[in-house]
Parts: sequence; C-alpha cells; structure tokens
Amino acid sequence: MAITAQDVNKLRQETGAGMMDCKKALTEANGDFEAAKDILRKAGQKIASKRADNVTSEGIVLTQVSEDGKSGKVVAIACETEPVSKVEDFKTLAQAVLNAAVSTNAASKEELLATPQADGRALEDHITDLMGKIGEKIDVVSYQTVTADQVVAYNHSNGKLGVLVALNNTNGTDVTEVGKDVAMQIAAMKPIALDKDGVDSATIEREIEIGKEQARAEGKPENMLEKIAQGKLNKFYKESTLLNQEFVKDSSLTIAQLLEKTSKGLTVSEFKRVAIG
Repeated sequence: MAITAQDVNKLRQETGAGMMDCKKALTEANGDFEAAKDILRKAGQKIASKRADNVTSEGIVLTQVSEDGKSGKVVAIACETEPVSKVEDFKTLAQAVLNAAVSTNAASKEELLATPQADGRALEDHITDLMGKIGEKIDVVSYQTVTADQVVAYNHSNGKLGVLVALNNTNGTDVTEVGKDVAMQIAAMKPIALDKDGVDSATIEREIEIGKEQARAEGKPENMLEKIAQGKLNKFYKESTLLNQEFVKDSSLTIAQLLEKTSKGLTVSEFKRVAIG
C-alpha cells in the first residue's frame, strides 16, 4: 500500500524515530502502525546488542532533593559521544529517569528501569527506542539515594557530576550552606569514605605495602618499615576520608571540625558522588 507523508509523520510523533526510519518501518509493515512500531523497537534492540560493549563516557548527572529536604536521589545517564548528550531527546530521557526515580522511590536500578511510563511501557523500553533513533548505546550507569535529617545536593556546572550529602543531628537547624560547602568539597577532593572505619581492608593493606616499599626505597631499616607505613596510612586517611580532610575554604579546620563548629553534634552520615567520564 502507498505510504503517505501524513502516515510517516504520525508514526514519528508517536515514536520519536526519524522520518526515514519511520517510512522504512511503515513500508516493511505494509502500513500497519503497530507492526511498524515493533520494527522500530527491534531496530533499537539490535543497536543495543551490537553496541553493548561500547564505552559510555559522556552523559548527564541529575539530582533532586525531596520537598521536606530529608531524601535525595542522583541518577547518571550515559551515552557514547558528547553531541548526543546535548540532544534534546537525550535530555528529556534523562529527566524521565529522574522523575521515575522520584515518583516511585525505586529500590534499585533494575526496579527503576522497569517503571511504567505514560504509554504503559517500561522505562527500559524507552531507552532502547532512543538507542534505535540515535544509533548509540545509552545506559543508566548509576542510581543512588540517601535519607537523613537534611539532604543537600550539588551539581557541577558541566552537568556530568552530582553529589548528595546526608546530614544528621541537625537539631532543627537549616544546614544548607555548610551542606553545599561539604558537597563541593566532595566534588573536588573525591574522598573514598566518610572516615577511616569506612575504608575497606584491601585498600588499607595496599596503602601499608606502598608505604613500606617507599620507605624501603628510601633506605630505611627493615625494623622501622611498619611504623613508617602506619604513619603514611594516617596521612592517607587525612587526605582521602571526608571527615578528616582539611576544609578547602579554611585549612585550619577539618570537615568534622567545620560541622561541629556549625552545630554541635552535626555530622555527615553518608554521601554519594556520581560522575560520568
């Protein structure tokens, strides 16, 4: 049957696929709209399968804090190239992912991807469809959530880095300002844990061995290596764990001291730092 421009445009409006792809799908389906939609979805699935191992080093990171300020979510949606990350359809998809996370309070990435959208199809299907349209791998590479007395979010200006900070023992005080400072500290200084108790044993063992090797290379006696390595480990904790880091705006304070100075007992219970690239 003859495929009209109106038919092609209608399918394009319903699927978001390109004009030529819609025309090809309608021709292959002999004008059957539902069959044409299936063809377009299969095209997306083929691209998803073909590009499954491709690196996704570009994308968008979005954060949102609840109205009561007690919970926050961060999502990272990645693609292969920077131009695609700036396409409106990709930005719309990223916002849909965040909206689904907020509205459903999904417990996991898998649950988030299964969230039904307005047309009844899962969010994951919409991602596959967009892959078919743009020809690149798209992936939700991170979905994190935190809850606390007050949650503060920070988004870096490049749109590829987001931070959530969970602050507890606020004693009813609005700690947004110090929360922003701490979030920016996390963005810049990349702490690996809250304090030394949060550092995994494998990292500790590796740092001790590195400390011993450095001391040995400097000609230190063998019976001093363990003590020297422990000293270097303490320096590692100071540089790499949030509460022990020097505050970048005032090196006379650690982050723990900054929090205590702001409000007695105030602390960070957890944080999430999500970056693309």
